[in-house]
Amino acid sequence: MSFRPPRVLFPETLVGSLLDLLFPPRCVVCRQVGTWLCPECANQIPLLLGPVCPCCGVATPNGMLCRACQETPLRLEGIRSVASLRGPVRAAIHYLKYRHARELADPLGELMARYWWQNPLPAEVIVPVPLHPSRLRRRGYNQAALLAWALSRRIGLPMEEDALCRVRDTASQMRLKAADRRRNVEDAFRCTTDRLSGRRVLLVDDVCTTGATLEACADALRRGGAREVWALTLARTFDRMTQ
Repeated sequence: MSFRPPRVLFPETLVGSLLDLLFPPRCVVCRQVGTWLCPECANQIPLLLGPVCPCCGVATPNGMLCRACQETPLRLEGIRSVASLRGPVRAAIHYLKYRHARELADPLGELMARYWWQNPLPAEVIVPVPLHPSRLRRRGYNQAALLAWALSRRIGLPMEEDALCRVRDTASQMRLKAADRRRNVEDAFRCTTDRLSGRRVLLVDDVCTTGATLEACADALRRGGAREVWALTLARTFDRMTQ
């Protein structure tokens, strides 16, 4: 089994090195100097371990299927999320995505692995949700791939970073309503390989809101031959039943 690190287009820059010297990283929770997320604070982040809907992963009494999934089932086997998008997790994701704090992927991947060992999913290979090439060039790396790599090394599942590509540069999902999110990402992804044929895939992303992006990815993976598609995200923003 081989593990290949994800692509980073701009691994180091002179500006970034100077900024680290002038403004060294601080833990996003306790502000300890020298790390973006210290082990003590990472261990205090509560995982979402209570009963959840077996499909979309939102909290439900006794782990029953939620109303939304009864009415409109998701187009993948299931979604699970490690923590709520608030407090330290929100800050950590912001730094990872927009402040070039790639080092955060390692402790956040450890959080995902801790969740996985307590809530394993029947997957055989990890596929990160891809960025469009233009956005990848602007950011220099795909945060989902960094998280997937950190998770992959810890739980022993191989990662196929290039198995899925984004063929349309879609608008940001952030301010769109649920129906608009689904239309925005429809047919935006394509499976690029036959290596997933007959396999159970674990999609990895940083945040799940409505699940529209994960569903669009799952559609593409199924067209590529995937037998099952599960999803694991670092954070979740809200209860799908409210949409």
